Amino acid sequence: MILEEVINFLRKEPPFQFLDETTLKSVAGSVSMEFYPKDTVILRQDGPISESLRIIKKGAVKVLMKSEDGKDVAIDYKGEGDNFGFLSLIGKDRQKTTVVAVDDTICYILGKEKVLKLLEISPSFTEYFMSYLSRYVDRTYREMQTRSLFSRSSDRFLFTTRVGDVTTGVITVSEETTIQEAAQTMVRNRISSLIVLDRRKLPAGIVTDKDLREKVVAKGRSLSEPVRNIMTISLIRVDAGDSCFEAVLKMIKYNIHHMLVIEDGELKGMMTNHDLMLLQGTSPLSFANDIDHQQTIEGLESVSMKINNIVGLLLEEGAKGSNITRIITEINDRIERKVLEIAEKKFGQPPVPYCWIVFGSEGRKEQTFKTDQDNAIIYTDPETPADEEETRKYFSGFTLFVRDSLTRVGFPLCPADYMAANELWCQPLRIWKKYFTQWISEPTADAILKSLILFDFRPLHGKFQLAGDLRNALKTMLEGEGIFLGHMANMIMKNTPPVGFFKSFVVEKSGEHKDEFNLKIKGLAPLTDAVRLFALEKGVTETSTLGRIQALKDKHSIIREYSSELGHAFDFIMLLRIQHQYEQIKEGMQPDNFINPDRLSNLEKKTMREAFHLISKLQGIIFEIYKPFMI
Repeated sequence: MILEEVINFLRKEPPFQFLDETTLKSVAGSVSMEFYPKDTVILRQDGPISESLRIIKKGAVKVLMKSEDGKDVAIDYKGEGDNFGFLSLIGKDRQKTTVVAVDDTICYILGKEKVLKLLEISPSFTEYFMSYLSRYVDRTYREMQTRSLFSRSSDRFLFTTRVGDVTTGVITVSEETTIQEAAQTMVRNRISSLIVLDRRKLPAGIVTDKDLREKVVAKGRSLSEPVRNIMTISLIRVDAGDSCFEAVLKMIKYNIHHMLVIEDGELKGMMTNHDLMLLQGTSPLSFANDIDHQQTIEGLESVSMKINNIVGLLLEEGAKGSNITRIITEINDRIERKVLEIAEKKFGQPPVPYCWIVFGSEGRKEQTFKTDQDNAIIYTDPETPADEEETRKYFSGFTLFVRDSLTRVGFPLCPADYMAANELWCQPLRIWKKYFTQWISEPTADAILKSLILFDFRPLHGKFQLAGDLRNALKTMLEGEGIFLGHMANMIMKNTPPVGFFKSFVVEKSGEHKDEFNLKIKGLAPLTDAVRLFALEKGVTETSTLGRIQALKDKHSIIREYSSELGHAFDFIMLLRIQHQYEQIKEGMQPDNFINPDRLSNLEKKTMREAFHLISKLQGIIFEIYKPFMI
């Protein structure tokens, strides 16, 4: 090793940065270096104590501890510059945790004698480790306690359990079986559903107790009819290897309680909402069903207040940021659709077909908690001026009711008034096409800003074909529009990630958010803006950031090269944002997006720097690509 290289490395990392130059050189001269391939167990719980302090030069490790049921629980992750082994080194008992390399890892090794000597001669060195010891033990205790509580209520978790592990056996009948025989089979086996097989013994449909009530009893149908006459043909399937989270998401999306489980191409069994409730004690699906049962805005108010509990559960189960936003989006979509259904009952059916669209973070399916209302209406072009007047009058009252109702159930008003209640954003299809054409042909700063917000639209309720027609029109309008895309690139390049020279974070210098930066505006926005730009260029119709990255892998060479890193960066920043807001809500504060980097762990800070440097690199690439079109 080159001595100067070791000194320069240690000089930047606590607690060695507190040492005087002479002591630091002495420490650097006494270290050795070891390499641990990925998945190497460096220290093992209940094994021999460590005889050295290890400082991570490159790579990362995870620290595991056995829970009450004997399972290894990850209680910490450490990255470059972090150290481990101190507790073991000063202990007289056996090793308390297992430490495993999560990547190929290189460590500087500082022997026990040298560490003990430093504790004697350096108060700062000693204070660092004593403070660290107190924080670490406290955090570890809380982590294990939380895991233990979950273990007692449920041995398995939504994000770690495979569908095949909780699948119930499936009872089948042929499609020629009579309705009466099918009902008797369900009663005999005490089940709420049957799979109907065709002549090839393949699943053709499903019959549930709901089908028996609504299609047979309520309609006085003959019990001698074949069961195929009442079965539901559309079968939603899930793979046995998928996580239960994926099953929950499909059940919420398709509003179903039963789902086929397929393994190696063959029918393995059935998953039900009951299975998921047994798994968790409660399920996001049951929460979604609560929304469906509400018939008033007052009822929706009480239900929507519980969404924070769902987010807390997902965080404690170790969900990725993108998975949490997917669940939140599905639930918020359901609340908003229910408000629209209540409005339709109050005002009657509209004079013309319409489509309720959402945009912004809601359009990208990237909501955290209740975000601002960002919505609009596209309606079919009225045939006459009289029809136009009648339509405007109807939607005037309708959209005001929806706006106020959404506010009551927890969706704040949009400060910039991008809402359907604003007549600008409640227009026939021809006007929407005119808007988009004008913004693209005359890319003023205001036009670009509107494009950044509204081009992320997706349909939520009503006649989806209207949104599809507008999306197809936009795709055609953007073909060959390098000047417009150049203007858009120019605007998004002005918002750079908050990282400066020497890996320092750029924070507010004064005011309410002194020493903080806005994680949404300075972290997420530059990434989503860059990905949106490439998606519009290549005609990708997907609106979510991760969905766009996936769709662009085969269409754009830049995204193909950085797709994995961009996905990880997005997930990390989003999860950090959700955790920050959830902690604020628990403390009774209004959630915001301002993060103080000094309150983050070393690993979080390092990961954030890497994410921001990646986004900066992407912006540099955008500049080179669109430079000829920029103003």
